[in-house]
Amino acid sequence: MRYQIHHRTTYQYDQDVSLSHHLARLTPAHSATQRCLRHELRTLPAEATRSEHLDHFGNASTFLTIEGPHRQLEITASSLVEIAPGGAPGTKESPGWEEVRDSFRAEPLDVAPEVVEFTFASPLVPLRSEFGAYAAGSFAPGRPVLDGVRDLASRIHRDFTFDSKATHVATPVGEFFKARRGVCQDFAHLMIAGLRSLGLAARYVSGYLETLPPEGQTKLIGADASHAWVAIWAGAAGWVDVDPTNDVLPSDRHITVALGRDFSDVSPVRGVILGSGAHRLSVAVDVIPVTVGERSPAGASDRLDAPK
Repeated sequence: MRYQIHHRTTYQYDQDVSLSHHLARLTPAHSATQRCLRHELRTLPAEATRSEHLDHFGNASTFLTIEGPHRQLEITASSLVEIAPGGAPGTKESPGWEEVRDSFRAEPLDVAPEVVEFTFASPLVPLRSEFGAYAAGSFAPGRPVLDGVRDLASRIHRDFTFDSKATHVATPVGEFFKARRGVCQDFAHLMIAGLRSLGLAARYVSGYLETLPPEGQTKLIGADASHAWVAIWAGAAGWVDVDPTNDVLPSDRHITVALGRDFSDVSPVRGVILGSGAHRLSVAVDVIPVTVGERSPAGASDRLDAPK
């Protein structure tokens, strides 16, 4: 499946901003099941300087500097992405969750250090006994790790309510746990907190969902903005994605952009400005299916070897 993605971030300032610096993580990732065939990032007003690099987690990142007085800034990312559905590993056949947990405690380590990193607390995901106790309800002794993960995702989906007005970007996961209402970021942070509190490795995944589903299929929650879900380390199966907001295993309707410990590592756009006064932020996302052989809405090439 191929998608044309348009992501526009707009800042409106009450007073002139003379200088701003922004870090953007808006380039779709490359993986065994996903290819970014084309990507373009534009700003209005145009940036004075731009540099690109891979961050600590391997995410494509762009640093932008905007100079000169301005009261509005638009950052628009346009991408063409191809998704090849990967076969999800059987949940019953995955190793027992204690075996996976104990692999992080072995001496020498049985797994790579970059995987172990995701067992620890992070800026927005603390390790607490109440999170571990909630997650433990899905992990009976000897239960296959992916079977437990699927059960935990279903419980979070059932026990918590999606409410776009209940939380904000900085709402602690503990507040969401008490209020039981929030957005996909909160669902992902809670699931990660529960898994890590049990000693498992889990990471935060930022990306998009198809805006309009195929006929006869239900529209997924979070499809009109950036979305978030979770990846769990499942031993020999590697990282396996799960979406607790929608209680699904991501397939060809989820497009990955960035990976990290929590949202603070993968914020699509963040920055600092030189100026005063309040500002307003708006974000618009469109994820449009593109039929193979059909010219994309932005005129991007349809070939697999198209330049990024």
